[in-house]
Amino acid sequence: MQNSTDTLSTVADLKALPVGSNLAFTGVFLLKKVSERTARNGAPFLSVELADAWGAFNFTAFSDTEVFAALVNAQPGAIFEVKGFVDYYQERLSPRVQSVRLLEAREAEAIKSQLVESSLEDSEALWEELQGFIAAIEQPQLRATVEAVMDEIGDAFRATPGAISMHHAYRHGLLEHTVHMARAATVLFPLYIEVDPSLAMAGIILHDVGKTLEYEGELATKKSKIGILQGHVVLGYRLVRKAAIKSKLAESLVERLEHIILSHQGELEWGAAAMAATAEAVFVSMVDNLDAKMGIVQYALRQAKPGDDLSPYQPGLKTTVLLEPIDS
Repeated sequence: MQNSTDTLSTVADLKALPVGSNLAFTGVFLLKKVSERTARNGAPFLSVELADAWGAFNFTAFSDTEVFAALVNAQPGAIFEVKGFVDYYQERLSPRVQSVRLLEAREAEAIKSQLVESSLEDSEALWEELQGFIAAIEQPQLRATVEAVMDEIGDAFRATPGAISMHHAYRHGLLEHTVHMARAATVLFPLYIEVDPSLAMAGIILHDVGKTLEYEGELATKKSKIGILQGHVVLGYRLVRKAAIKSKLAESLVERLEHIILSHQGELEWGAAAMAATAEAVFVSMVDNLDAKMGIVQYALRQAKPGDDLSPYQPGLKTTVLLEPIDS
């Protein structure tokens, strides 16, 4: 930890400090979110989320400050030098930010690789493993359909986050989430002989491909225009249908593969276009839900500070996560 610009603090540095340390810091962070709100007294204020490759934190900027003026019109993805004092609100890091300075393009370019959070797993190894799962799909037209989709969106698929905020919300997160699902499915297939492995594996690999079109932004992820208008379920359905027709997949399998894409969200209120009504669709939806929720748990455990008992509230779980290790 330091108090000058010679050594910049990271989010990990700040979170490692005990509550009440009140130390000054200088760091360079990515603006992920900023929203203007109104206090009970009618005064506007900003809720701001800043991040780097090691995590994120939130703070409040009030309307009578220079920080408010500097951030009120700022766009997600902008990079700022930030000075302030370490502080906590309800046991969550929430620094008292004293000043922010927008980095010039040349400064930002030199440091932006240190600001984007990525999967802890090697993306090249994950990609190679995914190719193995694709090659193992025994039904030739299903395999060709998956290959056709990956030929179209493979580069984006490798980099896209799994979500904006809920789970696997970091670079390569979609790839990590998909490979984890494929690993789990491979173990579970012998238990559920009613599930066709080729159809289910194709559905697993393709279930979230629409997110490559739904999301945009090199540094800060947001929904694209088409993502807002149609959402990843519909966008994925379109990608898969086009590839299935190209691969001459039998209409009965096209229908079932499309159903997996349309129903994988699990509930209509969660964004599913239909409720899962085949063995493979139920299987994919449940494996998806399992890995999404375990992804939230894994991330909460990784972000924990030594001595933390509970994580912050996790909306995807509707609870906090117990962080204490099991007594041996």
